[in-house]
Amino acid sequence: MITVFFDGKCSLCSAEIGHYKKIVPQGVFTWVDVTESTDRLQRLGVSQVEALKSLHVQDQSGQLFSGVDAFAVMWRAIPRWRVLGVVVKLPVVYQIAKILYRKFAERRFKRLSHCQALVS
Repeated sequence: MITVFFDGKCSLCSAEIGHYKKIVPQGVFTWVDVTESTDRLQRLGVSQVEALKSLHVQDQSGQLFSGVDAFAVMWRAIPRWRVLGVVVKLPVVYQIAKILYRKFAERRFKRLSHCQALVS
């Protein structure tokens, strides 16, 4: 299974994960809320702050991905979203997506009090 590490205190993140949970059959993803459990990520060398800054996914082979790469892994595993998982990795699209995601993630992290509490 693919393990998805997400920010369960972020309403946008929770809504998106909730959507995936509704459309994806059981047995495809394992969901880990990094605001409640950091053990697995820490064993992978990822701090809670890093996990809150961007989405992280561990694929079936144990490889860890973050940001746009994490979404691409997820989307390729969802039948209705598979094409998006391929398209987002195309060179020009990938570069634009990485810039946009980084800006979004930085802004989201700075605006959420539970994230800021960890860096204060």
